[in-house]
Amino acid sequence: MFGSHLSIAGGLYHAIEEAQELDLQTVQIFTRNQQQWKSSELQPQAIADFRKAADAAGFSQIVAHDSYLVNLAAPDPHLRKKSLESFTNEIQRCDILGIRYLVTHGGSHGGAGEEEGLNRLTDSLRAAFAATPDAAVTVCLETTAGQGHALCWRFEHLARIIQEISAPARIGVCMDTCHILAAGYDITSEAGMANVWQEFDRVVGLDQVKVLHLNDSLKPLGSRVDRHAHIGRGYVGLGAFRFLARHPRLKHVPKILETAKENAPDSRPWDVINLQVLRALAAGKAVKLKRFSVPDKKTERTPAVPGRGGKQ
Repeated sequence: MFGSHLSIAGGLYHAIEEAQELDLQTVQIFTRNQQQWKSSELQPQAIADFRKAADAAGFSQIVAHDSYLVNLAAPDPHLRKKSLESFTNEIQRCDILGIRYLVTHGGSHGGAGEEEGLNRLTDSLRAAFAATPDAAVTVCLETTAGQGHALCWRFEHLARIIQEISAPARIGVCMDTCHILAAGYDITSEAGMANVWQEFDRVVGLDQVKVLHLNDSLKPLGSRVDRHAHIGRGYVGLGAFRFLARHPRLKHVPKILETAKENAPDSRPWDVINLQVLRALAAGKAVKLKRFSVPDKKTERTPAVPGRGGKQ
């Protein structure tokens, strides 16, 4: 089930129309301007148009991403309060629109330490769920690259939060290939992806994966830097994408592209090219692409984090 993050410019339903033009089975959107705290109220016509378009397309597992401003783990009480209000509103909007999954970053502990950050994040999630008890929306904690003070870059963070929340219908995981590579999980080959997959199953559980973000990485293994690249043009091995595209347990899991919306040198949209590659991999076909080049791969490549799915 392939999808892409698409624009809602001109109306929420336009993203679904574009997804159909790309022959996708799902889509990811922002339900509001993700660079602003305030959001306009969803109008009845906009809701009706979106739900009608989704039903007509047969999209039953649509994904939304919350605002990048939200930090549910913020040490500053004022920022955390604003974040909780915004995030709660995101859940409500998804529920109104019939969007099944809401992806969110774990936020930053701001220097207070991972223990404090995870406690605040868990408390914030509990508060958001308590404020939306009837919402048919699953919040998906996204794996992060581990930049700065970011949380959820380790599988253990996700496992702890899910266990403490103890509400299977309300919380799951969005695994991002670019992010887990940058965090130190070695998915530079199909065998590496299989090993990381086993580690995730051991620590968190495969059933927790509700959404996949399929992105290559401009930065190498263990870099702790989040920079997306087009499929096959970065450090994530094509074997990793083949593994995820063909895994039987992931057949009905939304697989979302979050690569740049731009045209390739041949004037085709990169979404078209990336999807062509992913579909070929899913069909078991051989794919040969020119890899993303760096001045000196040996000096730029960073070892995997020991015990995080990489080489020891």
